Amino acid sequence: MAEQALPAWKRTFEEAGSQILFLGAFFKNIFKSGFEWSEFIRQCYEIGYKSLTLVGLTGFIMGLVLTLQSRPTLADFGAESWLPGMVSLSVIREIGPVITAIICAGRVASSIGAELGSMNVTEQVDAMEVSGANPMQYLVVTRILATTIMIPILTFISDAIALFGGFLAVNIDGKVSFYLYFTKSISVLGFSDIFPATIKTIFFGLAIGFIGCYKGINSNKGTESVGLAANSAVVTSSLWIFVIDAIAVQLTNILAYH
Repeated sequence: MAEQALPAWKRTFEEAGSQILFLGAFFKNIFKSGFEWSEFIRQCYEIGYKSLTLVGLTGFIMGLVLTLQSRPTLADFGAESWLPGMVSLSVIREIGPVITAIICAGRVASSIGAELGSMNVTEQVDAMEVSGANPMQYLVVTRILATTIMIPILTFISDAIALFGGFLAVNIDGKVSFYLYFTKSISVLGFSDIFPATIKTIFFGLAIGFIGCYKGINSNKGTESVGLAANSAVVTSSLWIFVIDAIAVQLTNILAYH
């Protein structure tokens, strides 16, 4: 049994080493001259603007449903006035960043993995290297930086729309002014709520872009590998989002109590 498990362990360590080298190459190429600004801006448009509708709709439904589900329970305890603050804390600290990152992992990581996997299969990446271009800088750095920047922005927009959805839900069976609702929502938020949530969205974006690029660039030759790269990018990046979130929550709790 141990002999059969050894190749799997070996592949695991080789994969980990390959990812570390890939990450090192990414950071190394960030500071090289000739940054591809036009490609970076295009990727920001593809990743950010084209994800905006899906992220915004999800955020709206998230805020609406969370408010509708929570209201009866709070009403039983006579604590309906806490509803805006509860929704605000839930969305901004945890639900908004994680759900937005998962959606972007499904859309963005799969797209990057399939695109770069297709370029790898059709030997476009090799052609770039032969022609003297730097595929790491053009294909990888631009995409990872774009996801790292756009995911926090998308999360911020999703959070704002979720709070608006909560406002509409509160007014289905009651009448709360726009000013009062958002005053109560914002008054419960502190630096310890907003800052950790923002920092972890940056790492979410880094993980999504990195995994998508790594799986695409390292896909095996063959058309089947394109689909496998896209699928593996979604699964792996989603897993890393939960891991990063768990680490962020633990660190936040440790810092909060010390």
